[in-house]
This record gives sequence, structure tokens and C-alpha cells, in this order.
Amino acid sequence: MDKSSIVRAAMERGMSRRQFFAMLAGAAGMATMASMGLTGCDDGAAATAEPAVDYNEMSLEDIIAQAKEEGEVNSVGMPDTWANWVQTWDDLEAEYGIVQADQDMSSAEEIAMFKEEGTDGTKDIGDVGQQWGPTAEEEGVTLKYKTSYWDEIPDWAKDDDGDWIVGYYGTIAFISSDDQVAQAPTSFADILEGDYKVTFGDITAAAQAQHAVLACAYAMGGSIDDMQPAYDFLQQLAEADRLDVSDPSIARLESGEVAVGLNWDYNALNYRAQIVDSNPNAKFTVSIPTDGSVQSGYATIINKNAPHPAAACLAREYILSDAGQINLARGYATPIRDVELPEDVLAMRLPSEQYGDQVQNIDYDKWTGVTEELITWYQENIIPILG
Repeated sequence: MDKSSIVRAAMERGMSRRQFFAMLAGAAGMATMASMGLTGCDDGAAATAEPAVDYNEMSLEDIIAQAKEEGEVNSVGMPDTWANWVQTWDDLEAEYGIVQADQDMSSAEEIAMFKEEGTDGTKDIGDVGQQWGPTAEEEGVTLKYKTSYWDEIPDWAKDDDGDWIVGYYGTIAFISSDDQVAQAPTSFADILEGDYKVTFGDITAAAQAQHAVLACAYAMGGSIDDMQPAYDFLQQLAEADRLDVSDPSIARLESGEVAVGLNWDYNALNYRAQIVDSNPNAKFTVSIPTDGSVQSGYATIINKNAPHPAAACLAREYILSDAGQINLARGYATPIRDVELPEDVLAMRLPSEQYGDQVQNIDYDKWTGVTEELITWYQENIIPILG
């Protein structure tokens, strides 16, 4: 099956292109990168020379001046509706006269495009899942730019030279229908005491579902090095006919098909807001599991062969600024920097105390192998129970 056929099959299953390719980082990342040409073998299209300009050595004033001359920035995987990107693009145009256009695609597709186009690059900046940042760097498609906020970015959220920088992140959360669940769970332990179905999503395919299983492992006393407690949890739910394997999407939540789902918090909060906007009587509870969860981010990558490199650097600079971070927070994402959020934005979000020591970072050097083992175990042990 070729790439386009795989994508069509995934779309028919109700998965977005971003969800489908994001899962490949966990399930079959290496095979997928090989099929897309991301193997380190240069087909002649990708340039090997470093950019002539070192933007880390340029002053911000000079970058702004050059960006204004370029006048535009072309992004990939940064559509208006995702994490409120639209407000950042509007701000860049209003403040600097830089117009923007986006082509939505997956993390893997972004890196493949940068590599395949080589010195004939048409795109400037992309937004990729955190686990894909090092891949982009290894493939040699990134332009280095640290921004003036470098020292405020946690070490886990950046590489050494600014090839990729996480701008925001999410945390696995519960979203519960108050009409179906009288006492919304606040922990994985609570779920085991319930009698409702729980929607992880397709664990064989969706990155969000796989991260939810990892959150479960931590909650049940395991870790990324010991997934057995999560396996036991899933098996108990499956044997009780309480495991829903379809996507915990906004459409299914709105139609009443999901009693309790696991989503990234920015998806859960956004879904709730959209549903309530169209149906004020709808009631959903969103919370971070108190006994264990995980967080993961999205990182900007700037194309080494960007046609508008200064505009791309300025876009990253703005994304990490106070204003840019607040824009992302309005899209329900958690800013990577510790910025003071306006009261109206704080009111949209979960209380900060829900994000405690139970929320774990992920060792992505281990994650691909762990998800491959998870998928194999799930196929051999859970799918036969579900029939």
C-alpha cells in the first residue's frame, strides 16, 4: 500500500492527517521515515551546505528589518484553528506587515517536504510533535535560531542550537459526560470503580491513545520502563466490556457516544467549549488524572532552505514572546514559558494545581520502542477479547 492509500484508509477511519502521522512516531516511525525518504540517504534534492547567514549571530533589529523586506512567511502544519495560530498570524501582519499562508500536514510530511524540496524550498516554518524535532535535526533540514527567550526554555524542550524549540504542550486529561457519569473520575483508580465505558481511542494507531496508556502506567505504579500495570488495566476494562476503541472526538462526544474519554487537555477543553457553544445545556467535566499523567509538546522547525528565513525566525520569536504564548493559551495549549496570563485566559483553563508532580515528561529515546511493544501486546491480548 502506497502512502496516499494509507492516508485514505486512515481518513476513512475518522482520523485526521495530523493524528495519523503523529502516531507513526510511536508505532512505526522508522519504517515510515524510510518510506518517505527520511533515511539519511540523500537523493540529490536536499542541500547539504549550511545557510550562509547565522541568524543566532544577528541582532533582533536586523532580523526584523530583513523580515519586513521579505514580507511573508509560509507555514506548514500551523492552521488557523490549531492552538489559535490565527491570532499570531494576524499579529505578525498587523505589527510587521508580514502576511502568512499555511498548508496543513503532518509532522512526518513537513520534514519530508523540507528534505525533498532541498534548495528549492517553498515553506519556511513548521510545527511538529516533540518527538519529531530531533528527527528534523538529524535529517539536516533545520535552520538554527534560538530566539531571545532561549534561557527561559526548559532543556527538555529544545536542542542545543535552536534546530527545534517546543512552543507549547499538552497533558493527558479525562473528559466526562455529566449526563452519563454521575461522579466524574479524577483518577485512573476511579475509573476501575466505575461501570461506564472508557474511550482511549485506537491504541494501535493514535498517538494520543498511546500517550494515554503511558499516563495510565504511571498512575497504576508503572512507568515507561514498566508498562505492565497499564496492560493489566486495559485487560480488566476489556474483559468487563468497558473499553471503547473509537476516537474520543468532538463529534462522538457531542452525540453522546463517549461517557469518559482520554484526550490532550487542549483538545478536551476546546471540544467542551465548542459543544457548549452550540448546546448550552451540555455538561462535561475535564480534569487531569490525580494519580498519573504525561505531557508532550509541539516544536517549531525552520526550514534550512526557507525562502523567507528572517520572517520564519521572527515568527518563532513572536511565538515565544509573551503575546505569542498568550495566543497559544487562548487555544487551550500550555505555554512553554512561564508567562502571566490575562484573567479571561486563566478562566478558560484548568486550575494550575491540577498539574502537579504526577505529570511526567516522556523519554522519547525510549518511546518508539515502547509503543511498538504496546501495539503488539494490544493486538495479541486485547483485540481477541473485543472480538
